Amino acid sequence: MTLSHSLILSSSSRFSRLGYSTRFLRHPNPLSAPLNRKRFQCYCSQETSPSASSVRKRVVSGVQPTGSIHLGNYLGAIKNWVTLQDTYETLFFIVDLHAITLPYDPQELRKATRDTAALYLACGVDISKASVFVQSHVRAHVDLMWLLSSSTPIGWLQKMTQFKEKSRKEGGENASVSLLTYPVLMAADILLYKSDFVPVGEDQKQHLELARDLAQRVNNLYGGRKWKKLGGRGGSIFKIPEPLIPQVGARVMSLTDGRSKMSKSAPSDQSRINLLDSKDLIADKIKRCKTDSFVGLEYDNAERPECNNLLSVYQIVSGKTKEEVMEECKEMSWGTFKPLLTDAVVEHLSPIQVRYQEITAESAYLDKVLSEGADRATEIAEDTIRNLKQAMGFYI
Repeated sequence: MTLSHSLILSSSSRFSRLGYSTRFLRHPNPLSAPLNRKRFQCYCSQETSPSASSVRKRVVSGVQPTGSIHLGNYLGAIKNWVTLQDTYETLFFIVDLHAITLPYDPQELRKATRDTAALYLACGVDISKASVFVQSHVRAHVDLMWLLSSSTPIGWLQKMTQFKEKSRKEGGENASVSLLTYPVLMAADILLYKSDFVPVGEDQKQHLELARDLAQRVNNLYGGRKWKKLGGRGGSIFKIPEPLIPQVGARVMSLTDGRSKMSKSAPSDQSRINLLDSKDLIADKIKRCKTDSFVGLEYDNAERPECNNLLSVYQIVSGKTKEEVMEECKEMSWGTFKPLLTDAVVEHLSPIQVRYQEITAESAYLDKVLSEGADRATEIAEDTIRNLKQAMGFYI
């Protein structure tokens, strides 16, 4: 059986979806939770599993289309998604709208979007359990961003750490407006799907806090009795999402600097391992990665960030516990450990690379996956937009 034969097509088309009017095979789920007035909490992904008899909580997450997802993206997010999809209702998407906040190559964006989607599936995201789609294929992301922008104080955006850093790199006044407002789009990504949890790294919690603050603000401005007087159900418009932080792998560091996050924007490709890197290239990068002159290997020594990072990577790709890794590696030299790490990484990534080649060989299959995923996402999103427009007084 070929890949393209394994997917059942929905009755709606991509063109009708972009026109914001379509029919769906599934019934919409208009339910949303009441306002969560509890303080901001962080949940570990292994401690929040609902019981089998309860309604599944919803998790949403996305990654920018780089076309070359690296080990940090994979271990910090996508590998965790594969686990989450067995417990939660999950929506995973390629955030192509976020990718245009900085200068970019249009041809590369198109290719990178498809390649990133293929890597999602190759990494183990299961379309029978999760919806996979492209952000711009669901028009409601932009609609909700604009509606939220009307309630967002500009001072909130100017305080965002990433805006300060990236706008400085872009030359201050030459930075695009989207660089300032993209946290509002990120908030829309989250709130649009009535998310219960959002997988985030420690460095991304500020953006989730903004989404939560915006949800509370809009609920206070337009929800409750005000909404009911306009014919709505009353109560909270938005659910307040909580962060879901994995116990390990939430922040994979650079191979050239153990204090900096592994990033696609780093100028040197030596700083990261890309999921599609060859065996020889992976071996070369690990062989040349930054280490230290201490004797033995250990976790959690502030003076040895590279050691902690490489041990953590080995722990995740090998499937061993922290205690098992420490017992195995504590007396090792770097010369002994690096080949061990190389073999573990190569073995872990090999099936992903094979699956990726299979998926990209059949473009029709990938198109169908993304189309059906966007249909399911639009089904949820339209209900959110309809509720908010009603509460804000729009004629609908």
